[in-house]
Amino acid sequence: MTQFSDDRGAEMRELFFETTQEMLQTLNDDALRLEKAPQDKEVVRSIRRTVHTLKGDAAACGFRELSDLAHMMEDALAVESISTTVSLAELAFTAADVFGAMLFAYRQQLPVPDCTPLKKMVQGLAKNGNENTPSPKPSGLEIDWTEYELSLAETARSEGSKVYHVTAQVDPLCAMPIAARQLIVNALESLAEVLASRPEPGVAAQAKVLDLLVASTHSEAALIAKCQIPTVIARAECYELQDSATSADTDTPAELSPAIEEKDHESAPAETAGGAGQAKHIAENVLRVDAERIDNVLNLVGELIIAKSMVQQAVFEFARRFPKDTLRSRFADAMGFQSRVLGDLQRSVMKIRMVPVEQLFRRFPRMVRDAAKKCSKQVQLVLSGQETDLDKGLLDAIAEPLTHIVRNAISHGIESPRDRQAAAKNPIGTIRLDAYHQANQLIVEVSDDGAGIDHNKLKAKALKADLINNEEAERMSPAEALDLIFRPGFSTAEEITEISGRGVGLDVVRSVLHRLKGTVELETQLGHGTKFRLKLPLTLAIIKALLFRIEHRLYAIPLNSVAEIARAKGSEIHRVDTTEVLQLRNQVLPLARLGERRDDDGNARFFVLVTTSGERKLGLVVDALEGEEELVIKALDDQTVATDLVSGASILGDGRVVLIMNLAAVMERFTRNGTNVGHFAMPPESLGAPTNEVRQ
Repeated sequence: MTQFSDDRGAEMRELFFETTQEMLQTLNDDALRLEKAPQDKEVVRSIRRTVHTLKGDAAACGFRELSDLAHMMEDALAVESISTTVSLAELAFTAADVFGAMLFAYRQQLPVPDCTPLKKMVQGLAKNGNENTPSPKPSGLEIDWTEYELSLAETARSEGSKVYHVTAQVDPLCAMPIAARQLIVNALESLAEVLASRPEPGVAAQAKVLDLLVASTHSEAALIAKCQIPTVIARAECYELQDSATSADTDTPAELSPAIEEKDHESAPAETAGGAGQAKHIAENVLRVDAERIDNVLNLVGELIIAKSMVQQAVFEFARRFPKDTLRSRFADAMGFQSRVLGDLQRSVMKIRMVPVEQLFRRFPRMVRDAAKKCSKQVQLVLSGQETDLDKGLLDAIAEPLTHIVRNAISHGIESPRDRQAAAKNPIGTIRLDAYHQANQLIVEVSDDGAGIDHNKLKAKALKADLINNEEAERMSPAEALDLIFRPGFSTAEEITEISGRGVGLDVVRSVLHRLKGTVELETQLGHGTKFRLKLPLTLAIIKALLFRIEHRLYAIPLNSVAEIARAKGSEIHRVDTTEVLQLRNQVLPLARLGERRDDDGNARFFVLVTTSGERKLGLVVDALEGEEELVIKALDDQTVATDLVSGASILGDGRVVLIMNLAAVMERFTRNGTNVGHFAMPPESLGAPTNEVRQ
């Protein structure tokens, strides 16, 4: 029994840590709204609702410090008029930060951080609120207790107990409203004697408000604590009834001593009750599933795709051997049906992993606000494309790169209000975040209307930091100079601040994008701004690829990276400096070789795969084409493939292993080394039958 309790507690805490992240994000969103509209009481109520939910959930998990602090803040926010001497927005921002630090400490089992600054702000708000806010009036107290019930109350009082009137409001989203009355009666019976209740048992099974007459020697606060039943009781009030209140013929309630604990802000409006059923219905149709379980299903789908290729290979072999057999058409129909079902299954599983980019974009308004404040700049953030879907794993992975880009845009891109006015610009700078789908890729753009990037200044800075020499600087084109911004340790900041100047930044962006098989592009115009464009595959699990051979080895690249396939002769290749080029429809296409350079005669023909990465094009010289295939990507360790030119491998239906080329790394190597990109440092024997390292 103890083990079960421990397991349930651990599961509850893990769920608490997940849900509180959304609460903190809501708290930040409301604080931003309140900063723009300080007198908006509805936003204050929303903040109070969030804090109260956090308080109750923290108490249920045993996080007493967090629960008590949230309780203090909730009470302080219970004001009728919003104070102008205390910034509620700043209070909400501080609370979000402190609550987040406390949650991190709880999760990592670290000491709880100092909460004194938040407590002082809450105490200041509570003091100001008490000076300006009238005491809350008792509600729901005019209950007609019977003479018998009042006599029970008198008897209890004569025996030394106090008589209380407890009012409990049932949570509109309570999953078991019928049992709410019995639950609160059972809870109170451990501290008090329940003398009467309204409505009476059986009269109204799903009452929204429960009134109980109880006798107890305990305080109001102790009774209120017993009424705190998460997800069942939304609001509880407890008042001590004096002698005059127990008289049958009195019409007005006597002097009361209130002790109030709310589950929600002010009583929900009438229309809210109507929507409660709908909200409950939606909640019942939402399942929380661990991402690892979805990954396991996705892996099984990948194995099914490999199995489909194996069956397809066998069917083709059967058709070749027995071209007139009547089973050919039946096999073809069965294969077609299986392919359709498997395709639907694959898309369904992928959709489960897909989440809207809004989950990532929601983090940035607060971050932009804080960074702009530290830089003494005025910046507005414009978001678009939040509904665009992306694989959850990719979304988490690009959070850090996007943060680096946005912080750099604020620190380096957006000018100060004075400089912007001098340049006839709006003193408020603009940063835009946009996301959209393009073919089988997700595009995320971060743009600003700042000063732009001067490539000459970048070269001068790189020279000063000894990242390049004078000869390299002279040969650099503007595009190559802009590429310096992604070098490790490179920074254009004049001084070290909290935001920039520490030499850690955009190099992280490129390294993460390469690891995700994506690319990052940079566009800039002096005086008008800069745009970073991140291109990512929609998923890292399954791709459509083009298969080809180089020196009898089998390789693949994503099909959406191939613009076209050209056929050329050796005599059509020309050399510009150290780079081989091919003239293709009035355009000069640089060529890259991934194998040994052979001295072909002028009549030898070969294939050129015209690949694209951003605005750049590169022709890959290959020996033969093998066709298109749907590949399930398998990760490879460094002992299997000791090169960054390969990003993974896959297994074909006949058991052959195909290496998946990292096109971004190929283009980067080509930029450094010219035509001869290099060789794949992989022993030939590992290209045979599938190995355990690849299959697992």
